Amino acid sequence: MLKKFRTIIMVFIDLVLINSALYLAVMARFNWQLGAGEKSAYLFLIPWVSIIRLALFYKFGLHQWAFRYASIHEAVNIFKATTIGTLLVILVTFLKQYGYLGHSLAIGRAIAIIDYFICFFLISGSRFLPRLLVKVKEEKRYKSLKRVLIIGAGSAGEIVARELTGSKRIYQLAGFIDDDPFKKNLVIHGIKILGTREDIAKVVEQHRIEEIIIAIPSAPGKVIRDIISHCQRIEAKFKIIPGLHKILAGEVDIKHIREVGPDDLLGRETVRINTAEIKPFLQGKTVLITGAGGTIGAELCRQIAKFNPRRLILYEHNENDTYFLEIELKTKYPSLEFKTIIGDIKDIGLLKHVFSKYRPGVMFHSAAHKHVPLMENNPASAVKNNVIGTRNLVYAAEHYGVESFVLISTDKAVNPTSVMGASKRIAEMLLQAKSKNSRTKFMAVRFGNVIGSSGSVVPVFKRQIEGRGPVTVTHPEVRRFFMTIEEAAQLVIQAGAIGKGGEIFILDMGEQIKIVDLAKNLITLSGLELDKDISIKFIGLRPGEKLYEEPLHNAERDTATKHNKIYITQPDDFDPKILRRDIKRLERLANIMAEDEIIKKMKEIVPTFRNDQQNF
Repeated sequence: MLKKFRTIIMVFIDLVLINSALYLAVMARFNWQLGAGEKSAYLFLIPWVSIIRLALFYKFGLHQWAFRYASIHEAVNIFKATTIGTLLVILVTFLKQYGYLGHSLAIGRAIAIIDYFICFFLISGSRFLPRLLVKVKEEKRYKSLKRVLIIGAGSAGEIVARELTGSKRIYQLAGFIDDDPFKKNLVIHGIKILGTREDIAKVVEQHRIEEIIIAIPSAPGKVIRDIISHCQRIEAKFKIIPGLHKILAGEVDIKHIREVGPDDLLGRETVRINTAEIKPFLQGKTVLITGAGGTIGAELCRQIAKFNPRRLILYEHNENDTYFLEIELKTKYPSLEFKTIIGDIKDIGLLKHVFSKYRPGVMFHSAAHKHVPLMENNPASAVKNNVIGTRNLVYAAEHYGVESFVLISTDKAVNPTSVMGASKRIAEMLLQAKSKNSRTKFMAVRFGNVIGSSGSVVPVFKRQIEGRGPVTVTHPEVRRFFMTIEEAAQLVIQAGAIGKGGEIFILDMGEQIKIVDLAKNLITLSGLELDKDISIKFIGLRPGEKLYEEPLHNAERDTATKHNKIYITQPDDFDPKILRRDIKRLERLANIMAEDEIIKKMKEIVPTFRNDQQNF
């Protein structure tokens, strides 16, 4: 109904314009003075011109398209309709002059020619004026939009540019940056490639760039960090598009462009886990996660819930974090059974109750004291929680028939220089010792820092940046391995699924990243200028810290698994009986708070433990 009404209105407007053009043509031909003959000619032409032109307008679909989107195609159709109409009008005047349409009447051919130009102008104006008004409005709005520079002129950059310059324009695209020298000065969607990565700062200043969109989904973290480093003295904000798999799936949209975050600085490839192996490992099982409220524990819960376990047991001493995690999981997985246990892994009575009542089939032990400087000052707490707590869980798991037990370990257990690292190495040895004669498959997974976790340096840097600094870094050359939370959790689950018992799995974490570079990049991403808005202060290595972590795996010694990011380290040779005796002695020392003796005993158990800092 609305469409019919719109068509009637358009036909009426066209009729008015057609007759206006004819009237002006007749008046112009006769110097704005009409005699009796001229009036007769005019009145004769009115119905013929109206019918011919309206019929041709209908034929060429001039009433069927939206005026605000009028294009060259519509202009061509207007030209055809008016031209053919004028030729037919001339034919009618010829026939009338020679009496083929009633009595003869002389009508000047000039009227038809003048009418042609006026009609074409009026009809074209009626169609294109709305678009012109919209265009003026858009241009006015366009000038007020944020000026944007796209880094990357490949297929992803082209998709983003097309979105940015589309009808729902929300940015003013100023240009591209691309490192391919052959692309310089090329034009994509009317937008020029202005230079390479080295020219970013200059281009931003010259073109008054307010935002930079990184459109290189396949770029490694090193490239992203280098791009950010070239922008450390500019005020533009950074955004980034999703990964390549989302682009190929056609999911890229303006709404998917987001702020650059710490995870993007790693630029790691997307982890592909083998769901065929993981599904039988978790589906239908009761799964217990200790430290469920922590960063890794919570992500393990999220990932495990996807595989439909029978029950998920969240074991945690921090009630606040666990409370909100439970709400999140129940909202996302309403049909999955959850049980939250608030308690300590050192509470043997509670452990007996939980294991006997729920009989978990799979365990992920994430609970631990992880802060290196704090554990240096509290070695008894490190032993009680990381060693004795793990021993309690190991004994409970074996006694109550747990199928698989996965310990979340750390790269700091490799030739440890801290109490925390040594305590985690002893926990690994506990599992290896017990696996020699147990039906439970005990295994450990080592990895480095998880970027963005509650215990990592990133939240500390963010708080310092929010407070305008200074940002504190221990040493200008300190380096660390980093991994994203999601990636770490997925690989831990994958390692648990392929484990046979007794293994220490090592996750391939790529290259080490300088902490000072990470700090600089986070400052830049926050829109601040180093040494102007905020400074970096070096405070020296803290007790137990290394200048850089040792490689997690030895390519000549460790065994690669069928998953290209997981390795198995060769076990150390130790006597399980002596280990059990030493741990009992360590427990007694922790109970009486004999800190010096604790350190001495840990060095006996872990011969590679050195905490004197002299080599770091």
